[in-house]
Amino acid sequence: MKRIDDLNEKKLQKKLRNDFLADGYIFFPGFLNSLEISEVNESLNKFKSTKIDGMPRSDVYYEDIHDKTSLKQLQRLFKYDSYFADMMDNSRFKKLASILLDDKVEGKNIQYFNKPPKIGQPTPAHQDGYYFMLEPNEAVTMWMALEPVDEENGCVRYIKGSHLTGMRKHGKTGTLGFSQGILDYGEKETDKNEVFYPTQSGDLLVHHSMTIHRADGNTSENRTRQAMGFIYYADKAREDVEAQKAYQKKLAEDLTKENKV
Repeated sequence: MKRIDDLNEKKLQKKLRNDFLADGYIFFPGFLNSLEISEVNESLNKFKSTKIDGMPRSDVYYEDIHDKTSLKQLQRLFKYDSYFADMMDNSRFKKLASILLDDKVEGKNIQYFNKPPKIGQPTPAHQDGYYFMLEPNEAVTMWMALEPVDEENGCVRYIKGSHLTGMRKHGKTGTLGFSQGILDYGEKETDKNEVFYPTQSGDLLVHHSMTIHRADGNTSENRTRQAMGFIYYADKAREDVEAQKAYQKKLAEDLTKENKV
C-alpha cells in the first residue's frame, strides 16, 4: 500500500464526495492492486492460522459453530494484529473516509467476512447507523472484495439515495453478525431502485451509515465469498457510549444463550 496516492488529486476527491452525497455510496474499482491484495490475503491467512484461538468468542463467528471450516466473520482485527491496525489507521482507506465525510475520521473496526458455499446466509437489509448510535449519524462502512463476487455468491445491494430518507424501523433478524434488520423492507423498495455491483478482488464499495443495503447468500457449489470491512466515524459524530455498551452486552448474552458463538 505504498503506491502513488491518486487520492491527492483534487478533481477525483470532488467527484468521489459528490457521488457519495448524491447516491449514499461509491464504487471504486481496483482500489488495491493485485500485489496489494496478495499481501492482504497472505496476512489474513496467517492471522486465521495463528490468532483465532486467542480471540474471544464474541469476535469470531461461524455459520455452524461446530464446523470450524464454516468461518463467517472476524471482528476487530486491529486489536490482535499490528498489520491490520496499520491498515485501518495509516492507509488510503482512512484517507478516503476523510474525503467522503469531509472531516477528520476515527477508525472503529476492521473485519473479515466470508460466506461459505451453499450455507452462506443472506445479509438482511439494514442501515449501519442503527448499530452505530451516533449523533449526527456521520460514518462510512467500506466493503472490499478479496475475490470475485457476483449474484451467485453474495453481492452487496444498495438502495440509491436512501441515506437521505431517515432511519427505518429495525428489529431482530436472527442472522449472526447482523442482528437487526429493517422490518418493512420491500414495502417501499423495488428491483428498479436496488443497485448492485459484481466485484473483483481489490474493488471497494463505500456507503454512508444511513444507506440501506443488503447482500445475497452464497448459493454456489464451491466458491467462497471473502471480503474485508472497515468502519470510520466522522470527528463530529458523537457516540452514545452507554447505549452501545448495553447493546453489545445484550447481543453477546443472546448469542451465547443461543449457542451461536
